[in-house]
Amino acid sequence: MDYKKWYQAHAAQIQKDFFTFLSFPSISADPHYTKDVRRTAVWLVDYLKQLGMDVELWETPGQPCVFATYMKAGRDQPTVLIYQHYDVQPVDPLELWHSDPFKPVVKDNQVYARGASDNKGQCFFSITAIGAYIKHAEKVGINIKLFIEGEEESGGVGTTAILKQKKEALKADHLIVVDLGLSEPGVPSITLGMRGITTMEVECTAAKIDLHSGEHGGIVLNPIRALAKVLAQMWDDKGKVTIPGFYDHVEELSAKDRAQIDWTFDQKRYAAEFGVTAFAGEPGYSLKESGMSRPTLEINGISGGYAGEGFKTVLPAKAVAKISCRLVPNQDPDHIFQCVSTFFKTHLAKGIGLKVECHHGGAAFRSPSKARIVQVAAQAYEEVFGMPCRFSLAGGSIPIVPALAEACGGDVALLGVALATDDIHAPNEHFGLDRFELGFLTMTRLFHILAGESHG
Repeated sequence: MDYKKWYQAHAAQIQKDFFTFLSFPSISADPHYTKDVRRTAVWLVDYLKQLGMDVELWETPGQPCVFATYMKAGRDQPTVLIYQHYDVQPVDPLELWHSDPFKPVVKDNQVYARGASDNKGQCFFSITAIGAYIKHAEKVGINIKLFIEGEEESGGVGTTAILKQKKEALKADHLIVVDLGLSEPGVPSITLGMRGITTMEVECTAAKIDLHSGEHGGIVLNPIRALAKVLAQMWDDKGKVTIPGFYDHVEELSAKDRAQIDWTFDQKRYAAEFGVTAFAGEPGYSLKESGMSRPTLEINGISGGYAGEGFKTVLPAKAVAKISCRLVPNQDPDHIFQCVSTFFKTHLAKGIGLKVECHHGGAAFRSPSKARIVQVAAQAYEEVFGMPCRFSLAGGSIPIVPALAEACGGDVALLGVALATDDIHAPNEHFGLDRFELGFLTMTRLFHILAGESHG
């Protein structure tokens, strides 16, 4: 079967269906979009049934999961579980988008829409590959399970809750997570690990209501000032996190593991692509190491007082900071949350009210390069891209992966064809149609190799 010819012959219909998928505002973090999230899941159920798969909608305490199977290869053949997510990030600030985030458009062979890259684009080329494979392969030599969750962008608490309940259904020889990317354009890369995460919101209060700064300035301690002082103390002058216990249990990469990873990082190109003018790596580590293999602490947002047009002279009643920590193997998300909470309790000015709320978290994950599915994926990449496959680490997090790997019981490969320049989570997110095709071809080739076929 010539999948490239098949894809090109069906490209118009594939793009039409992909655009329908992108048009659903499946924002899991915002309760206002709950119905839209469910509509997306229902659409996927119907679409996968048309491809010839058996499909179920799994209800969770949160958003539903779509579970589809094609198990006709037989019990003696390998079973692969493919993970995706259909939910997307919020679109704010909307005014920075050049087009409607849920009305996809193509510019310079790039599809612009929320979720175009993360993760609807990668989800849909995988679905397209599954459909083409089970319909056109001379013999379907693998069993396929597809698990698509709807809460990846909001912590996955509901999804994680049902994994033990569905453990038997999720059993597979191999797990493929198609939610990662390439280290650079045109160069195939498999991710061997990703960082964990814990997120929290810190609220500081000093009064029941906003106060007139002329009447009360010089008398009342401004909670923004109190909050900012503590935030500034979370790092030393060299950029090392000062929170006691933050680096407890951090596992350093062995020399052998370190040697496998592609640490290439073009700082000048990075600065030009993203408009970055200042850097903040961890002392003693390169910027690539700091961003991929070391724990980090970041302030993701600060609010308080008046920030609208014009001026309003107030002392705010409260100030809020949103904080996230990216974690490495052996770091426990709950422990890190407690370390940060204790730091605020210890350092915050006397009299300031404090509330620290944990939002969601997940452990880091690593996969050995010698795992069977990693080797198969590397071969598929190399055949499709025509060059050796690299190994990398991801700075981001997919909280459900460690739990899903445990439930599955198989070896794990983390892959995809996204790029850092896709503006994931930002306005004007986009995904190249050329990479959509490469992702499709890589997945179909992977299926044939896993089935033990030399050609397909």
